[in-house]
Parts: sequence; structure tokens; C-alpha cells
Amino acid sequence: LPSEESTFFIPEVVFSKQSATHQVCTVISYEDDLTDTKMHEIVQRCLTASIPKPSSAEFLVKPLMAVDEYLTAVANARDTVAQGTLDKVVIARDISISSSETLPLHGILLRLRASFGSSYRYCVGNMIGASPELLVEVSGRTIKSHPLAGTAPRTGDPATDKKLADELISSTKNQIEHRVVIDMVHDTLLPYCSYLDWEPEPSIVTVANVQHLGTAIEGALTEPTAHVFDLVKVLSPTPALGGYPSAPALEFIHQHEPMTRGFYGGAVGWMNAQGDGTFAVTIRCAEISDDKRSARLFAGGGIVAQSEPLSELAETQAKFQAMLSAIVRP
Repeated sequence: LPSEESTFFIPEVVFSKQSATHQVCTVISYEDDLTDTKMHEIVQRCLTASIPKPSSAEFLVKPLMAVDEYLTAVANARDTVAQGTLDKVVIARDISISSSETLPLHGILLRLRASFGSSYRYCVGNMIGASPELLVEVSGRTIKSHPLAGTAPRTGDPATDKKLADELISSTKNQIEHRVVIDMVHDTLLPYCSYLDWEPEPSIVTVANVQHLGTAIEGALTEPTAHVFDLVKVLSPTPALGGYPSAPALEFIHQHEPMTRGFYGGAVGWMNAQGDGTFAVTIRCAEISDDKRSARLFAGGGIVAQSEPLSELAETQAKFQAMLSAIVRP
């Protein structure tokens, strides 16, 4: 949230792959370290990373925010939106996972890659996750965004999942929630663009455990083009994580959501010296403790006038499964 302290991470090593081009970028403290030998050592160290070993750890999962507190916050948010003060506000909650052994970050990332291959996977500082939501991408003059809002579970049964997807598309509640996000992202990016197009109707975006309403947005930046990070700053947090109108929605969260979000709901990605880059929304994530023996998981949902607290609770439970399944595995 804007009221919390901001932190910007610069990685020591970045591997990037674009089409047939592979690049390695390293950040150094002293010019004398910029040598072929040093670069070779960095590459070899990354290539020889050990394969994670199977674990027999015991885990304890428990809510950090009391469920009753969460349900009360959702009900208050729903009533406030119904009164016309807000169009939408996002209420989140957190749970903790404690492990009898050190959490294997490399292993968690490999599991996320196996289950969430189409998502933006990351491990930056103490945050690890797999986000399905593209905040903004800039490549030359091309700009893209793919906001998500509106969620339904996936069961693994194609017929049931198709029925849930059809209900998601036809849901007035989810369509309202989604439209608020799309309008804000479009209106925010349009001043930087010569044109900006979006899908006329939202489509279903599926990941391993849930499915979302998503709308692809693409356009061309005006010259001189905006830097991707400037666009990150004007977009964050989108109504998919904060609400709308932004300022009163964030104030409502500050007053009624009894937890500190930290980096949850921010932006994670990369950029280069030309201003190109890709940033995803920091969701489906876990905050790892310093001793790597516990993790704090986050999940939230957009609240509108038609929201039901118990349904919103069920949505957060479905969203938690992304990181739960990656952490609590032998």
C-alpha cells in the first residue's frame, strides 16, 4: 500500500531469454570485477545449482488474520460499496506455514514452474510466488497489460470447470468487479499511447487451481516512449488489489484490514536501460522468514455490492492453494 515503506531490489545476476537471444546481466560494485573470468564464475555457479532433495518435513498451517475479522471486514466493505461511497474495495487476509525443516526455495520454484508454467514466477528478497497477472509490459513502442478480476475455482473435472467458467462470465458481480479494473488500467495508460485497444469481452484465464476473468490490453506508446517503471508507478495498486476510487479505497483498507500487506499487491519484474521491461502484480505469493522455517501467504478478493462474505472466504482459500501446494509437498 502507498502508506507503507517502499523497497526497490536490484538483483546481482539476471538471466533473460527473448526468442533466440539469451543474456546474462550482472551488477558489480567495482569496475575491476567486470571481467570475463568473473562472468564465467557467475554462470557456472548458477548452472551447477544442486537439485533439491525430497523432504519429510512436518508443517503447521494456521490463519494469522482471524476468520471472523476477515468476514467482518468484507461485510463492512460490501455495505460501504452499496452506499455508493466506493465502486470496489479489495480485502485480503493472511495465513502462516511453519516447517520443521528449512524451506527449499529452489524446490518451491521448480514446483511452481511445473504447476504454473504460464504464470510469472519470481523470488525476490523474501518474496516468492507465481503471478498470473501482467501489470504492464513495454517492448519498444508496444505496450501490453492483462488485468484479472473475478475468480472461480477449478476442480480438475472439465465439465464442472466449464460450468464454473460459464457462471463466472455470466456473473453480474464478477463482471462489475472486472470492469472497474479494466477502465482504470485503460484510462491510466491511454495518455501515454497513440492508440490502446482491448478485448471487447473478458475471456477466461486458467491456472492450475483457479480461473479468472481477464482482458488483454495492447497499444503503441507515443514518442518519446514512457519508461516501463513510470507506468508501474502510476498503475500500482490497480483496483484488482486496492479498489476504486483509489484513494478512498486504500484508506478503507488501512482502517478495516487488520494486517500489514508488505510487498503483497506490489509489482515484480525486470527492466533494462532502454525503459523496456515486464512487471507482474505481486500475488499468489509467500513471504519467507529470515530463518526460512516459516512463510506468510496472502490472498484477497474484490468486494462489490453483490459480494457475500462466505463466498469471498472460499475464494481466498482457492487462491492460497497455489503456494500451499508448492510448499507443503514431500
